[in-house]
Amino acid sequence: AFAIAGLGSGLTEAVVVNPFEVVKVTLQTNRNAFTEQPSSFVQARQIIKTDGLGFQGLNKGLTATLGRHGVFNMVYFGFYFNVKNILPVNKDPNLEFLRKFGIGLVSGTIASIINIPFDVAKSRIQGPQPVPGEIKYRTCFKTMATVYKEEGFLALYKGLVPKIMRLGPG
Repeated sequence: AFAIAGLGSGLTEAVVVNPFEVVKVTLQTNRNAFTEQPSSFVQARQIIKTDGLGFQGLNKGLTATLGRHGVFNMVYFGFYFNVKNILPVNKDPNLEFLRKFGIGLVSGTIASIINIPFDVAKSRIQGPQPVPGEIKYRTCFKTMATVYKEEGFLALYKGLVPKIMRLGPG
């Protein structure tokens, strides 16, 4: 039940967050001087004007974002609450904090390991393409397959350590 609830919350989060991710990645990859960069609102309008609201525009990479958030929350909440209910509660508040922190760290680490290929795909789809004017990374699973084929299995896990350091303790 906790895993399904986590999946539902992750999918909802992804739908809401994805347009902001597209704008953020577009702004981050803009190599112009900071004074020449548009505001977030102007960038969002430009994306909508140029590419629309669909999967090539403001919702580019939605399937990868759904996978990233859905899988992470499903694994995290499913693991955390099931393990938390199995391990006995400590009366000492310091030990209880360490118990919950440890379970959260393991949950976040496992969830990050499982969902990072979706994160890599999202970054490739939403980021600049290798050849300007040519779209190489279009869909989530095709992007994962391309990365695996061209760069190897470990390329699907680029950025795993910083991701664990950021989300693991959560």
